[in-house]
Amino acid sequence: MSENKDKIQELREDDIIEDKGFEDPEYSLSDDRRVKVLSPGAMVAKRFFRNRTAMVGLVILLFMFTFSFVGGIVSPYDEDQRFYRVDSMQKEFCSAIKNNEFRYSTAEGQEFSSIVQAKMVLAVQTKQSEFSYGGVDYKLDVLGEDFYAVSIKNGPELGIAYKSVFFPSDESAKLPYNVEKEGLLAYTNGEHRFVADGKSYMIDDDGIVESGGVEIGYISNYIVQSIMSDVFLSRDFKERLIIAINDGIEDFVFEDEQGEEFEYRIEYDAYTNKYTIRQARDTFVYDSYGAPSKEHWLGTDRNGMDMLTRLMYGGRVSLIIGFIVELIANFIGVILGGISGYFGGWVDNLIMRIVDIFYCIPSMPIIIILGAAMDAQMVDPKLRMVYLMLILGFLGWPGVARMIRGQILSLREQEFMTATEATGISISRRIFRHLVPNVIPLLIVSASMGIGGTIITEATLSFLGLGVKFPFASWGNIINDVNNTFVLQNYWFIWIPAGVLLLTTVLAFNLVGDGLRDAFDPRMKR
Repeated sequence: MSENKDKIQELREDDIIEDKGFEDPEYSLSDDRRVKVLSPGAMVAKRFFRNRTAMVGLVILLFMFTFSFVGGIVSPYDEDQRFYRVDSMQKEFCSAIKNNEFRYSTAEGQEFSSIVQAKMVLAVQTKQSEFSYGGVDYKLDVLGEDFYAVSIKNGPELGIAYKSVFFPSDESAKLPYNVEKEGLLAYTNGEHRFVADGKSYMIDDDGIVESGGVEIGYISNYIVQSIMSDVFLSRDFKERLIIAINDGIEDFVFEDEQGEEFEYRIEYDAYTNKYTIRQARDTFVYDSYGAPSKEHWLGTDRNGMDMLTRLMYGGRVSLIIGFIVELIANFIGVILGGISGYFGGWVDNLIMRIVDIFYCIPSMPIIIILGAAMDAQMVDPKLRMVYLMLILGFLGWPGVARMIRGQILSLREQEFMTATEATGISISRRIFRHLVPNVIPLLIVSASMGIGGTIITEATLSFLGLGVKFPFASWGNIINDVNNTFVLQNYWFIWIPAGVLLLTTVLAFNLVGDGLRDAFDPRMKR
């Protein structure tokens, strides 16, 4: 019985040892077999993942990449998809002005030039019945109040001048000169009937009616003209408008010939003595600056596009530009910095002088000039992004080259490089297989921090209108929509989310860069 208890106790102790993870209970605490040896890469990873600040930055970056690259795929909308709404808009429809100037009609077969018309107005103002121009004497006959006939003295009649305007009822019709003259003469003298070209006409409520009962025109002191040449304004509309003007009414409703009712607003300009009439129409317009809703969680922008989708695609563009620019800058910088640091001498001097020249180049003015030139040439937006990445990358390599050169200057004198030289390894292999890999950790730290700076530079250029162009989105040109204080104050959903994403992403890259620096070189950790 006691033997069975001892066996059960041993089995329980074995289970406890296995649960605690001990491989062998016989190993002592000082046994080397209890020590787990980590590789350098594993040690760097362990130190990095223990850094809470760096992990926060890494989580933010993972979210940003998921938001930008996966979000654009699962979004139900396209990057440049526009949304519309039905809105009642007051569009300029026509204008009206009370006629206080002479209008002219020319007799058939005669020439009534503008200079003769001006001479006639001068004669009216000076109360003369005759005037001369170009060696020709003209006669001015008074037919009624503000109604005159001009003729060559002892010759044919040239035309008439009047302020009460005779409008044809049919937009395509042109009234004969004699009908217009006799009709205005009868209207001026208060008569209700007149005869012209052998036909009888009747004046009824300022309308001119033929003997058969067909209205051919009407007389009015107001000139009403449509804004669009293909729109003909009926007499009923003009009369309704004139009544509203005379009664001082600013808004009125009129039903057209098709039975549609429209609202009209009258705006008076005292400087020009002109009335502008606006028509209210339901029309499809961009759903600009639409408030957040179930369909659009962050509303819509100025062009009626979904803001959340634009932010997703904008993050994709900003991140891609940041990575590609750093890749170009690091590629050029590693090659030139490695060659400069390894060879030294005149090669080092030459490359470093080139670096000094690039440091002296005012990069921002050059980018602004190139952006303006691309605007003038109307470069395709997609090709413009490629040019932007190449320009930023080509201007950003000097700092990388100088950093790599300094590191290689210290590494090339160490024993392992002497060994590579003694074994006859080629120069290119020494540089790119033995020297450059030793500066990769520092390069990774520099690149992780440089990506954030590149994103800020791209956002700045896009905000100024010199970077990514519509219809492509970036966080910079999204914020560019806030170009006035009204939008800034009233449409927070346009600029705050883009600004927060931009700020958070750059901060996350800096946190990850600091974490990588501490992981690669623990001595720098405070």
